[in-house]
Amino acid sequence: MSEKTTTLPCPICKKPVALTDENVPFCSDRCRTIDLGKWASGEYRISSPILDPDVLEDLESGRIPRAEDDD
Repeated sequence: MSEKTTTLPCPICKKPVALTDENVPFCSDRCRTIDLGKWASGEYRISSPILDPDVLEDLESGRIPRAEDDD
């Protein structure tokens, strides 16, 4: 009886990657480096709501410029 290996797609090239692979979730060091470059260049972002009332007030009044949305 053969064991079924669980895989998931590499987030960069979509090649299947076994969960036991040393590069998981990436298929290779190349894809890992490409992903790191996307984080470093700002292509990936983590956004969260602004909860500080003073910062919200400054944004609304125009004292702090809003970041331009690239989407």
